[in-house]
Amino acid sequence: MADESPFKGQTGIRRIWNALHFSGAGLRAAYAAEDAFRQEVLLAALLIPLAFFLSPNGLGRALLVGSVLLVLIVELLNSAIEATVDRISLERHPLAKRAKDIGSAAVLLALFNVLAIWACVLIG
Repeated sequence: MADESPFKGQTGIRRIWNALHFSGAGLRAAYAAEDAFRQEVLLAALLIPLAFFLSPNGLGRALLVGSVLLVLIVELLNSAIEATVDRISLERHPLAKRAKDIGSAAVLLALFNVLAIWACVLIG
């Protein structure tokens, strides 16, 4: 296909190896450049071990840990949106603001999700 990225093309084990490398680079870049991601990693480092002590069953632990990991996932996507918007233009534009605000709202909802799930699992 003419519209595909020239960076695509690896298959099999090589593709998986490259994907792992790129994912690691993305995690390192987010940690180095994004204050919010570093704060959420710290939160995850505290909450994930706590989940194993607070929940008596596997399903509860899975919900607690999964909700925290979801925050990190959404933050990474939000950071990717922000970087893409900034790459296109640093000029203030209503659509750029909307994209960044929507990404930020997604992170906020993921954080509310943590609160709701932790309350449901721990309080009942």
